[in-house]
Amino acid sequence: MAHARWVGEGILSATAERYARNEEAPSMSPIPSLPSREDVLRMARSTTDITGQLLDTAGNITRIAVNTFDPRDGAGAEALRVLRETTAELAEASASPQAQEAFYRIVDTLTRLGTSGAPLAAHPVSEPAQVLLSALGDSLLPVLDAVAPAVEEAADALAELVDAGSPLLPAAAGITAGVLLALTPVIRAAADVLRETSPELRRIADALTAALAPLLPLQVALAERAAAVGAGVVRASLPPLADLTEAAATATKAARPLLIATEEFLVSGLEHLQPLLLGTASRAGRVARSAAVRVSAAVSPAAERGVVVAVAPV
Repeated sequence: MAHARWVGEGILSATAERYARNEEAPSMSPIPSLPSREDVLRMARSTTDITGQLLDTAGNITRIAVNTFDPRDGAGAEALRVLRETTAELAEASASPQAQEAFYRIVDTLTRLGTSGAPLAAHPVSEPAQVLLSALGDSLLPVLDAVAPAVEEAADALAELVDAGSPLLPAAAGITAGVLLALTPVIRAAADVLRETSPELRRIADALTAALAPLLPLQVALAERAAAVGAGVVRASLPPLADLTEAAATATKAARPLLIATEEFLVSGLEHLQPLLLGTASRAGRVARSAAVRVSAAVSPAAERGVVVAVAPV
């Protein structure tokens, strides 16, 4: 009992000394408050909603799996069968010698492009070219922003024109295909001739290089002189050109009523001529159709003639 009193007095004296040294007593952690009834109901409701969503997702996954492996026609198994057949046909088509040769040519072409284009990235001329492109981009951006609405309107009008002229597209495609087929032998013959005469072509190239190489320094000097003369001419002609432009703009503003009256006169004349033009086009179409019928009858006289039935009044 005396020992317990001694321990208690020691603890009290230590606490008093700590307070005397302005030391804070250890703070006890607060006891968390119990959730209210509304919080419990809200957590239960959220748990129920999440459980329902998980069950719905599991049901959807099960339904997809059942539909995929359903053996009936038109179900997922049928789609898998069609996919397997399509894949097999594609594999068979790609395994043909023609397809393999085409693939090899494509890969060879891409390899050549990469081999020939890769050194350009490290070439000394690439840096000035990049500076030029960036300068052109900075200069062209305001211009592109200014013409963007007009370009969009023109694109919409062109799309409407293509849509309206869509019946003519198959005929144009057929004509283009026929022209390409007709030009294919000519192109192949030209390629064969150039391939056979490659030594002569190399001689021609060497001769042109030998003849033009001494002239290049002179051409450079002449180009510099021409550039200097051209710059002087432009500097001298810009002020008179500006004066002429201002005078033309003033004259255009003064003659604007006359121009508007002329345009109205032309538009009204076209409106008056429209019925005459439509009638002329209609008559020309009838004449062309009758001529086509007569030509067809003259070309094929052995065709079966129609039976004409005449009805007489009683």
